[in-house]
Amino acid sequence: PVVERFVKARPDLNVLVTSGTVTSAQILAERLPAGVIHQYAPVDAPGVVARFLEHWRPALGVFVESELWPNLLLEAHRRGVGLALISARLTERTVENWARFPASARAVTGAFDLVLPQDAASARRLETMGARVDGLVNLKLSGEALPHDPAAFSRLSAAIGDRPVIVAASTHEGEEIAIVRALDGLDERICLILTPRHPERGPHIAQALAREGYAFAMRSRSQTIGPDTDIYLADTLNEMGLFLRLADVVVMGGSFAPALGLPPVGGHNPLEPARLGKPTITGPDASNWAPVTAALSSAGGLTLVQAPSDLAAVIAPLLADPASAKAMGERARRAAAEAGGGLDRLWAALKPLTPPPARAGR
Repeated sequence: PVVERFVKARPDLNVLVTSGTVTSAQILAERLPAGVIHQYAPVDAPGVVARFLEHWRPALGVFVESELWPNLLLEAHRRGVGLALISARLTERTVENWARFPASARAVTGAFDLVLPQDAASARRLETMGARVDGLVNLKLSGEALPHDPAAFSRLSAAIGDRPVIVAASTHEGEEIAIVRALDGLDERICLILTPRHPERGPHIAQALAREGYAFAMRSRSQTIGPDTDIYLADTLNEMGLFLRLADVVVMGGSFAPALGLPPVGGHNPLEPARLGKPTITGPDASNWAPVTAALSSAGGLTLVQAPSDLAAVIAPLLADPASAKAMGERARRAAAEAGGGLDRLWAALKPLTPPPARAGR
């Protein structure tokens, strides 16, 4: 959303986006607006950073949910580059690590011209490091509905037929089988779409499903959904928007660890189904998304359950009453829209840091 706003508001600017992983580069290649450049972020070593800045000569550096890279930040500040830290989320451990180097912490956080953490806890932690906090902005609350391929939607929808669709979104190890078993308790025959958070786990999940005797198809192997397919294993990247649009009900993965005796994950973004008007269910661990989860739940667009074994009892009434499910989804959509106004505030704060437009004829 930030890049799109820059491109729309200031088409005269050249925009460079950096990232640190191959996966992120693949996603950015598909999503970045035309003309935006992608590069891998430089290693945070003095010589490398100096060459990077000398080559690109940025006027403004915007760090989104980023780690604090001392060499890059201090060298950019020395060169007069405007710097903004936005939607930052700092853990207690990060602050404890920086506490061993208080002078460095003050120098690094003091390099920023604008600091907008995503929550009050991160704001307090940044202030203990010496930062001047200018407000709060959580970009995860902003943005449009995830994109999708309409042709793929039509093909999958036709293959599924009139069966209700449950999407288990961004699941983690242990959750898939627990959710599958729980939904066996539904009287109505459904199509369950499993979208693992880490698609490379697809073969492992497939083995578990085969041992349990389920009929399934794997998207990564271009297998199609047939009349006897119980489960569609959507083990691919960057297609969540497609699968969420197929859903009648969405179950958020990464949220059931406490009930399964697994290490906590903290949940995943419930705004993704909410923006599409999908009734959503989450497990007990949505700690990474606590304010959003509370807002959606308070609006009546999201239901929290304690364990996968509770899912059938919550989902069955929604499948039996499509009008009620639709109303729940619309409440989620409205709550998501209300939560997503941070981008306008962010642009208002960033605008003074951008270079002035070039005069005509110069």
